[in-house]
Amino acid sequence: MSELTLSIGAARALHLAAQGLAGPRRRACKDDVLAAIRRMRMLQIDTISVVARSPYLVLWSRLGDYDPAWLDELLAEGRLFEYWAHEACFLPIEDYGLYRHRMLDPEAMGWKYSARWMRERADEVAQLVEHIRASGPVRAADFARQDGKSGGWWEWKPEKRSLEVLFTAGALMIARRHNFQRVYDLAERVHPSWHDDRMPALDAVQREFALRTVHALGLARAAWIPDYHRTRRPHVDPAQLVDEGLLVRARVEGWREPVYIHPEQLALAHQAADGKLVSRLNTLLSPFDPVVWDRRRALELFGFDYRLECYTPAPKRRYGYFTLPILRRGALVGRIDAKAHRKQGVFELRSVALEPGLRLSASLARDVAGAVSRCAAWHGCPRIAVVGSDPAAFGNMLEEYFVEEIHPA
Repeated sequence: MSELTLSIGAARALHLAAQGLAGPRRRACKDDVLAAIRRMRMLQIDTISVVARSPYLVLWSRLGDYDPAWLDELLAEGRLFEYWAHEACFLPIEDYGLYRHRMLDPEAMGWKYSARWMRERADEVAQLVEHIRASGPVRAADFARQDGKSGGWWEWKPEKRSLEVLFTAGALMIARRHNFQRVYDLAERVHPSWHDDRMPALDAVQREFALRTVHALGLARAAWIPDYHRTRRPHVDPAQLVDEGLLVRARVEGWREPVYIHPEQLALAHQAADGKLVSRLNTLLSPFDPVVWDRRRALELFGFDYRLECYTPAPKRRYGYFTLPILRRGALVGRIDAKAHRKQGVFELRSVALEPGLRLSASLARDVAGAVSRCAAWHGCPRIAVVGSDPAAFGNMLEEYFVEEIHPA
């Protein structure tokens, strides 16, 4: 039987459908939040809040309007847990065992864990654990800073650093979040049903991560697979999984290397190849959305060279601090540097940048304006202000739609 061959458009459609970004969206409920995370396999956490914090925005891109409190409730109910996956992520609780090997070998986690800290501060760490055991869950904010430092990323107070290394080692878990601050408790209290005798073998975990990655992406080149779960060498060879009947090899027109598809996504892949799977969704994405968090994958699959510039000095930024990729009908067509001024009710578009060579049209402006308007409304911002646009004419086209929405004829 010949290998399935996909056009680049079909490959994009398959990827977006697998990620839950094909549309249309129905009215969401709390279970849809959990289902979306299970589909992606993880939901990356970030605290930047110029617009909604990333995990909430990733869900909005897929679900449309929903109550962000549902994510917090799922964590507090024990249906989700937090740990290091791609980076720090919300994860379905049933996947806890897949990450247990990382907790038991925390020194392999790099900067996320400090064996020296645990060794030199052993008494303090032990006292902190006993304090939690006796007095209950804690936040880093419960401990006063004594050294007069600012508390930046690399100047955590000692208790915060101890909490984090204990979290990485699996001794503590996140029981819930309070104003998005982590609330730490003993792992046996947060996940009392877990016993390490249920832990799968490490080689089985690595294979499972590879299979789940391919399923979540819809299709994957071999080089894309390790990044999704940030697995270490030696990497699982997807060709071996094909030989075992666990993956299917396929082709994308113009690509020399094969791609791999999970059997459960094969029917969807054939729909894509036949032109029957079309992404019609128009939305904005978080910089930490799985579609764009791997810069190489976004470039190879969408021709979209995306880089998050919030860590770049302001004078060297090309597009802005926290640019949101624009997904329009199966393509990434530009990016918007936005800021939600919630008290003033203004959703500010500091910069709108379309991809080079994109033809301006009324339908393009309508689709982008609709996505921005829905995002602004979800943020509680009824007014949209366009500050800058490249090309400038596109900003003018957007403003016409925004004025029409605010002052309908």
